[in-house]
Amino acid sequence: MAPRIYMAQHKHQKVTAGERSLLYDELPFWSAPFGMVLLDTVRIRSHMMVLDIGSGYGFPMLELAERLDSGSGVTGIDPSEESILVVKKKITARGITNAKIISGVAEAIPFGNDHFDLIVSNNGLNNVRDLPVAMKESFRVLKPRGQMVFSVNLPHTFIEFYDVFEGLLTELAMDAERGKVKEHIFQKRKSVEFFRDLILETGFNIVSFQPEGFKYRFADGTSFFNHFLIRNFFRPAWEEILPGGKVETIFAELEQRLNNIARRNGTIEMSVPFIIFDLFK
Repeated sequence: MAPRIYMAQHKHQKVTAGERSLLYDELPFWSAPFGMVLLDTVRIRSHMMVLDIGSGYGFPMLELAERLDSGSGVTGIDPSEESILVVKKKITARGITNAKIISGVAEAIPFGNDHFDLIVSNNGLNNVRDLPVAMKESFRVLKPRGQMVFSVNLPHTFIEFYDVFEGLLTELAMDAERGKVKEHIFQKRKSVEFFRDLILETGFNIVSFQPEGFKYRFADGTSFFNHFLIRNFFRPAWEEILPGGKVETIFAELEQRLNNIARRNGTIEMSVPFIIFDLFK
């Protein structure tokens, strides 16, 4: 039997069926493993000013806001107008009074120096245009002794797919495209050593960095490529690596090779290693 959901409504607030989805069906599986460890690392106290960089559709921003007291304030910043509209609806639907979302980028945070007690980013820093500038801005707006906690997935994310991809490109003598694969991985996923050096150069102190990870398992290659996350957030970048006329042929072969692996092993799995950095200024 499914658990019964009890909703505490604010006075005069009515929650429609459509709004319930904003309240409860709001956390993508991709965000959850990173975010749960991030939340466990945050040191919560009363009257905190918090910034969530790359807040997306509101996790962990809104979870933090609801864990904090009314004297605290949580601000999310994201460049996506679509995300901002969704978060605003969630704030209204939940009746949250200590959170707001603004449009902006991590390279130009629109707040004064020493403004926030806590900065978080749940896999958001992997997507900024200029990571060193974003880190300097985070350092600038964080109060002395303030905490910054962020998660990032690492270069071996989906290594099982990339091994097949690069193997096929090697067979086809597509050396330039193999180089582009490596460039793509570096642009999207930096190493622990890269982040450690950048953090120290920026002026932060490292309290800890905690390696974690999880796996996606799929019935076969067809299921992998049909998955919403892969179809919409990963495959477009992979296709850009290839000459336009060869995209369909190469992806058909990749799908077949992954299907062959699934027949041999009973499934295919994709690793997602990540790390949580706990910093202070």
